[in-house]
Amino acid sequence: MLVVRAQPGASRARVAGVHGGALKVQVRARPIEGAANRELVAVLAEALAVRPATVTVVGGEHGRTKRVRIDGLDEATAAARLAPFVDKAPGGD
Repeated sequence: MLVVRAQPGASRARVAGVHGGALKVQVRARPIEGAANRELVAVLAEALAVRPATVTVVGGEHGRTKRVRIDGLDEATAAARLAPFVDKAPGGD
């Protein structure tokens, strides 16, 4: 389970570090009819090297702070796969 802080309407889609203890993910889509959540799932799936079908928003569907479940991936592996994105991000907490 990940806590994610979504930033819709960004200039590009990417994992952008940490914000307030949550993984910050920027998406280009606006939060209209679930478009931002769908893009968030795609961005996380790519960063974690998993299929999008294994990534599910389980809480906070209508807010910026979300809980996301990744099936079939343990916490240590997820942290290792996200480390390059978090370490390179400017302004991470």
